[in-house]
Amino acid sequence: MSSSNPRSSSASLPSHFMTSGTSSFSEFLAAHDPSLLPSGRVGSPGGTIEAPHGTTIVSLTYDGGVIMAGDRRATMGNIIAQKDVEKVYPADSSSCIGIAGAAGVAIEMVKLFQVELEHYEKIEGAELSLDGKANRLAALLRGNLGMAMQGLAVVPLFAGFDEQTRVGRIFSYDITGGRYEEHRHHGVGSGSLFARGALKKMWRDDLVMEDAVTVAIEALYDAADDDSATGGPDLARGILPIVAVVDADGYRRVSDEDLDRLVRSVVALRNIRPDGPNAPVTAGERA
Repeated sequence: MSSSNPRSSSASLPSHFMTSGTSSFSEFLAAHDPSLLPSGRVGSPGGTIEAPHGTTIVSLTYDGGVIMAGDRRATMGNIIAQKDVEKVYPADSSSCIGIAGAAGVAIEMVKLFQVELEHYEKIEGAELSLDGKANRLAALLRGNLGMAMQGLAVVPLFAGFDEQTRVGRIFSYDITGGRYEEHRHHGVGSGSLFARGALKKMWRDDLVMEDAVTVAIEALYDAADDDSATGGPDLARGILPIVAVVDADGYRRVSDEDLDRLVRSVVALRNIRPDGPNAPVTAGERA
């Protein structure tokens, strides 16, 4: 007579799911089912893989937190693969991650990173420090090096609110997992050269949140102006950048209503001055 218990031995989880183990979810997968990791997929036997790529991500601090923003375009060679891809995500309640590079692998890595942070908190009963989160992301990138060598590189930008220092912080990475703390502002992706130039001219240490969001929009606009892989705001289709804020109250996305108002203001001023606002320069600053 068969058992009617839905959790009979034939249907129960393997024993390693029922025992306390490592606080790293990626290490758990690597030990028990590495095929589920982004790096566990089988690559092509030679050459590189053509896949949609996403750019551009910018991040900047302001008085009380940190902003992260991304354009919406994904490209595959000279083709626009998607016009409304999302590139900025919450990592947890007090940090965010933006992705540039191979879009499919990057989104998988974001999901794994989110589970990694949640798993740690459930196992340890405490949230990782911001530095600890940044280090966990670096480890995930090191595990993806094989795929990066085949053209599926992921270059994220990570930011969050540090509960100990009470300031926003920004971290950048290379494809080998090298981790670098950035100060004030940073950008990644093919349009980052132009976006970072705009950030240098417009960032101030007394920015309030709404001004910081406007600076991020202006930086992405400059990137789209000179980089074909970066998409500008598409008011006709309602496609706007994704902008996230992380401060003492946690992670949140800027509402569509507020973002639409700020983007339309930037676009209206660009119709008057296509190259954007000038940074104020006084004789005293030149001296």
